[in-house]
Amino acid sequence: QVQLVESGGGLVQPGGSLRLSCATSGFTFSTYTMGWYRQAPGKECELVARITGIAASYADSVKGRFTISRDNAKNTLYLQMNSLKPEDTAVYYCQRTLFALGPCDSWGQGTQVTVSS
Repeated sequence: QVQLVESGGGLVQPGGSLRLSCATSGFTFSTYTMGWYRQAPGKECELVARITGIAASYADSVKGRFTISRDNAKNTLYLQMNSLKPEDTAVYYCQRTLFALGPCDSWGQGTQVTVSS
């Protein structure tokens, strides 16, 4: 059974940092391109960052502020978020990019990130 469990979200002030984690099981993590997605209220699901075996790419809105990484030994995906802005407020989800179909909130519980003073 495939499982992806996000954690690490919370309330942070603008300019602050958070590190999200996604613990996975039920599939061969190292062989998949993984992505972090987010969905803000009233908005569509957005791909924030993706990582293949070694290469990463980012949405323009987070480039230079967010860093995606993976630990294949731990089957875990990470997202380091720095210089957070109010517009980063959303529920964040991880997913295998191959299976990133439909609305984000159909994949799992995600982790809420709220950036506010």
